[in-house]
Amino acid sequence: MDQVQQRIGYRFSEPRLLAQALTHRSHGAQHNERLEFLGDGILNCVVAAELFERFGELAEGELSRLRAHLVRQHALHGIAQTLGLGEHLKLGEGEMKSGGASRPSILADAFEALVGAIFLDGGFEAAREAVRRAYRPLLADLDPQALGKDPKTLLQELLQAKRIPLPQYSVLTTRGAAHAQSFEVECLIPELSVRTTGSGSSRRTAEQEAAMRAFEQISG
Repeated sequence: MDQVQQRIGYRFSEPRLLAQALTHRSHGAQHNERLEFLGDGILNCVVAAELFERFGELAEGELSRLRAHLVRQHALHGIAQTLGLGEHLKLGEGEMKSGGASRPSILADAFEALVGAIFLDGGFEAAREAVRRAYRPLLADLDPQALGKDPKTLLQELLQAKRIPLPQYSVLTTRGAAHAQSFEVECLIPELSVRTTGSGSSRRTAEQEAAMRAFEQISG
């Protein structure tokens, strides 16, 4: 628990709140779901304020899109991993056996609960500072223009910048009747030994998902 407090930059006066924030509902009655609800609201508020201050030229719709990107499960999961929350989660036996400590949804919820716990323990300013500290790397790399582009375009531009040929897309499988088909598509970049797959109700949707996975793998 000391590691978590050190990484988040906040030390609890009431350690029980920290323990509750890292307790999944599968472990017992004193779990983190209410703290998660509270933390979600605080997180949205703090992130919105940060974006408002940083990007004075952006309209409401663009700010909303950026906030949605920063508070989605993928972003929260990444922050939780950086903080090492998975090492300290209290899970029920079933969740432990099924890999719950590394499940994105559980880790994302735990980070939200942690923010809620800090708010209860130290007030809004303490929670705000902890969130700003956790988000510092994401905000430093945030490019509002890039977030408006679809994954295939982002991947293409990334590869062009590295002088690498464009990816190869191919349909692996097609399932279902003509009116309700499901596609699985492969994205292949031989020069980087990258191979990802995506699925969707159209070939385009599946290609976009495969492209996003490839982009995250290369840029991450």
